[in-house]
Amino acid sequence: MGLDLTRVGLLDALGWAGSALLVVSVMQTRILRLRWLNLCATLILLIFNIGIKVWPMVAMNAVLAIINVWFIVRLTRERGTNAYAVLPVALTDAYLRHFLTIQARDIAAFFPNFRPDQSAGRQAFLVQHGHETAGVVVVRDLGNGVGQVELDYVTPAFRDFTPGEYVYRTSTVLTDLGLRRILTPAGMVAPYYDRLGFRREGDHFALDLA
Repeated sequence: MGLDLTRVGLLDALGWAGSALLVVSVMQTRILRLRWLNLCATLILLIFNIGIKVWPMVAMNAVLAIINVWFIVRLTRERGTNAYAVLPVALTDAYLRHFLTIQARDIAAFFPNFRPDQSAGRQAFLVQHGHETAGVVVVRDLGNGVGQVELDYVTPAFRDFTPGEYVYRTSTVLTDLGLRRILTPAGMVAPYYDRLGFRREGDHFALDLA
């Protein structure tokens, strides 16, 4: 009897844990993180429903786990493909201004010194994933082939994929401007540039363009 009660208690704990993780997963704004958490939740609930022998829920969670695995594989493979397009736009472009206004609070958290109303000597790039805007990069030409990144913003949904790599490494939009070297902002919050081949120089990162 005591063993049965212990088993029931463990199954209850498993069910509550899986349900809690499921709720946490659907609250995520980052797509890949959502899929991983949702996969863990469905696997926990799969074991729970096998334990209590609720077979329709077993089937549902098994199918959801397979769906999550499929999406995770697809999303991970996109990191190594030309999944993004980099579109040069003027700082006065109506869509860009709208996007910067919508994302102003989030942008200020990472780039508190960025001022969208200053356009002289700047070039903006929209990073598109299909019809979705994954991010915006704004670069100022400092002369002598050197560019200063003033904004490198990625929307929450795409922060697991570093779409900025397509601006700096895959596309030729920067070299087409005559730039040979890129500097990042000093003191950027949560920089990721070391993963893209940038080297740290004091309080910022630098990259020599191919």
